[in-house]
Amino acid sequence: MEKLQLSSFVIFVKNIEVSKKFYTEVLFQEIEMDFGVNVGFKSKLALWQKDYALNIIFGKETKAPDSNINSEIYLETEEIQELWKNVSSKNIEIIHGIIEQPWKQRVFRIYDPDKFIVEIGEPMPAVIKRLSAENFSPEEISKQTFIPVEGVKAILSL
Repeated sequence: MEKLQLSSFVIFVKNIEVSKKFYTEVLFQEIEMDFGVNVGFKSKLALWQKDYALNIIFGKETKAPDSNINSEIYLETEEIQELWKNVSSKNIEIIHGIIEQPWKQRVFRIYDPDKFIVEIGEPMPAVIKRLSAENFSPEEISKQTFIPVEGVKAILSL
């Protein structure tokens, strides 16, 4: 099994624009990606609009079990199926099994022993390569993943 890599530490914020301004103008964080409701900085800190994040994690019909949930630990692996088999065979509290996010990334979420949310996802380059193998064009992949077509083509050329 490939080692899990910490990809980012994500905090859920009430107002993404206010928080983005704070982190860029006060703490001089450089934006690496900005998807509106999700902003990633080069430092690997990420912001996620809280109401959107909780709807993605718990579903639109489900209320989050704790209104004070404000963060998640995000790890990546290309071996998501194998890790899921291992995790699901243990006595671990599962938030949800493997699901596909709106941007086509497959993820699952669990709680750690202290009820911190841990998300395990496939790296976006793996998502792009999977979609390409499913015969999607770079332009179609770009639309589905929100990654600019130039970035998709660069990943596919590796």
